Amino acid sequence: MEALRTALQPLRPITNNLPTPVRDLGVSIIGETCYKTLILDLDPTDADCLKLAISKGLGIGIVGASSIVKVPQIVKLVQSQSSSGISFLSYLLETSSYLISLAYNVRNGFPFSTFGETALILGQNVIITVLVLNYSGRASVAALFVAALATGVVTLFNGGILDMRTLSYLQAGAGVLGVASKIPQIAAIYQEGGTGQLSAFTVFNFLAGSLSRIFTTLQEVDDKLILYGFVAGFALNLVLALQMVYYWNAPSAKARGKRKEAVPVSATNNSTTGVSSATPKSKGPTTRRRG
Repeated sequence: MEALRTALQPLRPITNNLPTPVRDLGVSIIGETCYKTLILDLDPTDADCLKLAISKGLGIGIVGASSIVKVPQIVKLVQSQSSSGISFLSYLLETSSYLISLAYNVRNGFPFSTFGETALILGQNVIITVLVLNYSGRASVAALFVAALATGVVTLFNGGILDMRTLSYLQAGAGVLGVASKIPQIAAIYQEGGTGQLSAFTVFNFLAGSLSRIFTTLQEVDDKLILYGFVAGFALNLVLALQMVYYWNAPSAKARGKRKEAVPVSATNNSTTGVSSATPKSKGPTTRRRG
C-alpha cells in the first residue's frame, strides 16, 4: 500500500483543487477526516477510511442499480400479459417486509446509502404485484392490496400511532417475512419446472445486492436485526439464482402444454385416416334360396 501511496502523490495538485461542489459532496459522503486522508492526502493506507469509502461506494451503487433492478420484470410482465412463474404470495410478503424496514430505517435516522434501495424496490414491487393480480384475473384484490398498503404507510411512519419499541418488534418480523418471501417463489419454480416470466436480470442483481448489503451493514449500521435479515436473504437469493441457471433452457408451462396437446391430435388424425382408408370387406356368397 505504501508503494501505491507514493505512486498517487503526483495527483495531489488535482485533488487539492477540486471544485467546491465536488468537495462538499465528497465530505458529505465520507466525512471531513476521511476526505482529507483519501482525497487531499491520497493516503490509501488508512484501513478504516478505505473500508468506509468502499462501503459508501457500494451503497450508492446499490441504490442506483435498485432504481431499475425490477424494471425488466415489469417489462416482461407487460409484454407477455401473463403472470406465469411469479408468486403473488412471494411479492406480498416481500413488499410488507420492505415497507416495515423502510419505516424502521427512516425513523432511526440511518444513512440513506444503507437503505435507499428499499424505497425504490418497494415502489417497483407494488407495480409488479398489481400486474400479477390483474393478469391472473383478480383486479379487485389488487385494489384491496393498494388500500392496505396506504394504511400501512400511514401507520408505520407516524410516531403518534406506532412507537419505536413496537416498530423494532415489527422489524424483527420483517426479517422473517423477507426470508419467507423467497420460499413461495422457489416452490413455484420447482412445481412448474421452469422460471416462467421471472426475470434473470432481477434475480442475479438481487443476489449481488444482498451480498453487498452485508458488507455495508457491517461497516455502517450497528444493528443485528438488519444484518441477519440480509444474510438470510442472500442465502435464499442464491437458491433462486441456482434455480434460474438449472432451468435456463427449460420450456415454459405454455409451451409444454402445446406439446402435450399435439400428441392426441396426431393420434386422432391417424385413427381417422386408418378408418377412411380401410378397404371395405366384400360380401361373401349367400345361402339364401331364391324363390
